[in-house]
Amino acid sequence: MKIKLDENLPATLVGILAILGHDADTVVDEGLKGEPDEVVWPAAQNDGRFLITQDLDFSDIRKFAPGTHRGLMLVRLRMPSQSALEQRVSEAFAEMRSKDAWVGAFVVVSDRKVRVTLPSM
Repeated sequence: MKIKLDENLPATLVGILAILGHDADTVVDEGLKGEPDEVVWPAAQNDGRFLITQDLDFSDIRKFAPGTHRGLMLVRLRMPSQSALEQRVSEAFAEMRSKDAWVGAFVVVSDRKVRVTLPSM
């Protein structure tokens, strides 16, 4: 899966996700650091990338309805340290049934759960 990491996630996830077979890059690598969501979101979508973020502006499933985009993961940890983010996101991806299982999905990752809302067929 092609993945874009928002600037609020550790860039070290690029390598971790690569080990799991994904093609990840970052908002920072693309020169979009500090850009508003209105710039970041279309850039990820135009590049066909699943966006991973901690930004609550992406939490409205009505606005980001499954199937209307390449995919979105909202990470909500109580204590989002670099190591906690690396561990939880890598665990979530390691548990996927296939590399493309979340294409078009809205995924929320918390300390205890991974909730996946897939596109309606």
